[in-house]
This record gives sequence, C-alpha cells and structure tokens, in this order.
Amino acid sequence: MVPRYSRPEMTAIWSPESRYRIWFEIEALAAEAMGQLGTIPAEAARVIREKGAPRAAAISAADIARIDEIERETRHDVIAFLTWMAEGIGPEARFMHQGLTSSDVLDTCLSVQLARAADLLIAELDRLLAALKRRAEEHKYTPTVGRSHGIHAEPTTFGLKLAGHYAEFMRNRARLVAARDEIATCAISGAVGTFAAVDPRVEEFVAARLGLKVEPVSTQVIPRDRHAAFFCALAVIASGIERLATEVRHLQRSEVREAEEYFHPGQKGSSAMPHKRNPVLSENLTGLARVVRGYAMPALENVALWHERDISHSSVERVIGPDATITLDFALARLTGMMDKLTVYPERMTANLESLGGVVHSQKVLLALTQAGLSREGAYRAVQRAAMATWEALGRPDARGFRDNLLADAEVAGKLDAAALDQVIDPQRDFRHVETIFARVFAAG
Repeated sequence: MVPRYSRPEMTAIWSPESRYRIWFEIEALAAEAMGQLGTIPAEAARVIREKGAPRAAAISAADIARIDEIERETRHDVIAFLTWMAEGIGPEARFMHQGLTSSDVLDTCLSVQLARAADLLIAELDRLLAALKRRAEEHKYTPTVGRSHGIHAEPTTFGLKLAGHYAEFMRNRARLVAARDEIATCAISGAVGTFAAVDPRVEEFVAARLGLKVEPVSTQVIPRDRHAAFFCALAVIASGIERLATEVRHLQRSEVREAEEYFHPGQKGSSAMPHKRNPVLSENLTGLARVVRGYAMPALENVALWHERDISHSSVERVIGPDATITLDFALARLTGMMDKLTVYPERMTANLESLGGVVHSQKVLLALTQAGLSREGAYRAVQRAAMATWEALGRPDARGFRDNLLADAEVAGKLDAAALDQVIDPQRDFRHVETIFARVFAAG
C-alpha cells in the first residue's frame, strides 16, 4: 500500500522481516515438536532454535537481499529462506522442514498475519465506537430533520443518527471477531494434507504455541473459504465507513451545513477559491472504502482451487492481504479522528427542520385525524392539501405555515381546534422514546 494511506504498526505485520520471523518460528516449533516425538534429534531442534532465533530476530536489509539472491536462482521463496537459514545454523539445518510442504509455512504464516491485523482493526473499531458513543450522547436530543430520498421526512435527533452508525459498527466488530476466529488456523500436514510424512501432533504443537486452531482437513492448503469470509468482513466494514462518510458529505453541503469536518488552522480548501471548506476526509474515506470492497471479489475467486492445491490464490493474497488491512486500518483511524472532531451546528439543524413550514409533522396530523373520526383516505387528502399549499407558497411574502393551512381547511378544523393541533405537532413528542432506543443500542457497550 502507498505510504500516504499506511500506518506503521499495521504495515510492520506485512514487512519481509516480520514474514521471515514468522516463517522461522513455524519451522523452529515444528522441529521442537519432532524432537520431542523422536522424529529428529532433540539436540538438532535445540540448535535450530538457539542459532536460528537470533538470526531471524536481527534480519537486516542485507539478509533480505541475500534471500532474494538465492530465490533468483531457486525460483522458490521458501527454499531460498531455508537455504539462508542453513548458512547460519549449520549441519543441523538439514532437520528443518522435515515432512513439511511450502504451503504449511506460507498458509500458517498468513493466518498469523491476518489474525494480528484483525487485532489491530478490532482495537481501532473500539476507538471509533467510543468516539461515536460520546458524540451520540452529546447530541442525544439535538433536533434535526430525518430525510428519505434526500427529502425532509420527519424530525429525529442527531444523536439517533450517530447511534445508528454505532450499532452498525458494533455488528461489524462482531463480524470481524468471528472472521478472526475463523482465519486463525494452522496447517502442518505435508504434501496434499495427508500427514504422510509428518505427525499430526506436530501440527497441534505448532498451532497451540502460535495461538491458532488446527485445520481439520487442509488438503495441501488451508481452504480459502476462510479467507473469503475474512475479506468479506473487511468489505462490510468498509461499506459502513462509506455510509457514515456519505452522511457527513451531505450534511456539509453549503445548502445544508448541519455538520462539517473540523477545519484546521492554516488548512486550505482550494488552490483557486480561498473560501472553500471541502469534505476532504469523508471523500477520501469513500474512495478508500471502494478499494477495500474491491478486494472481496478476488478473495471469493480464490476459493475454487484445483484439486488439493494450485497457486492461483498466492499472487492475489500477496496483494490483498497487506493492502486491504493497511487501507482499512488507515480508514478506521481517519474516521475516528473525523467523528471525534466533527463540528456540529444545532442552530442550522433547527433552521432546516423548520424551513418547510412544519410539513414534517404531517404523519402525526394524519394519525390524529383518523383517531378523531375521519377515514384514513379522507385524512390523507386533507393533510396533503395543507402540505401542498405550504410547499407551493414557500418563500412568498404571503406564505402560510402548515399549521395555519391545516386550520384553514374546513375538514381539518372540524376535527382539531388550534389547541388540539398544537398538542399534536409538539416536537417534544417526537423524541419521547429516544432514551429507550439509546438503552437498546448502548446496553452492551
């Protein structure tokens, strides 16, 4: 992933140094298990650990260049690594990789990397959830207009909007926890997965010490439905990011201006127009979400491999593993910062809510008229007449509000007087169940 959208802790998981250290740990653990079982000399396993661990821990750019040099000759990355390790370990290195196949090392390593990446993403989701909860509580009763089809619908609160996003990201967190559990799988089963040359107890030993589960039936690779589920979980999280980013983008439009991204001192919005305050963070998040979602399809395509294995999945995963997790990590951190500092304009929300003369209360009047004796069809026609009269006169000096148009309608006035109507359209009635909703959303958090 490009450095612009990368953070060091996540990027480090995918570095060559990290990968080779995990490879060594898998090989060393397998050797130790074999040493205990008597498959190889216990002393050889001890030497592999004692000489190999410092070598792996201190791996340098020069070491990586040496591995690359060997690979250019062998055309095989795992063999190149084992050859490099043997240069430092000596004769006992011949007992490394006994009965293993390359996929045992590669797939188990990928499981470790994805599990570590998931841990970072879960931690970042927790920070995002904390920011959303704080802002939702802050604006629990801040009135704003709810919109459907982009058109004013009924009053809601800004806190309820944010509570909905909080609930979505809680579901996304649960999805990622489940995906992490599914991907944290070890395979040390040898060629085509039959354990013909390696004892299953070696796999159990390695899995336990790496914090993984054993793959029940690994063929020669860990089945890729696990990976597909993982990347699909990332894609769903990315969609949640875009949904919230899109909301911010709409609210920041000049005609709406109910909320906007924090504009830093010295920040510039345009090279040509000094007045501009653009929603650059939420637009950036929209784009990054598209990238992450794009990686779900290749992961799904990787599920159908030939027979017990092929390597058509390998090149895909070398790209999507680092890129999807690094991008999502950056996006979650950016979204957390954006929501933490989001500038909210309650006065503007109230002004927009009232800008259509009160027609947003039409449903409550409709229900009140049916309860007062009008048929639903008759009540709908009467309320719509008053609403359309209000819409069409907006901006005119002689314009009447929705309430006045209702009272001027004989059919309405015959059922509801001014006092009754004022009670019906009391805005406080719209939010009497907010506390119940918040209790549901935040009960577990």
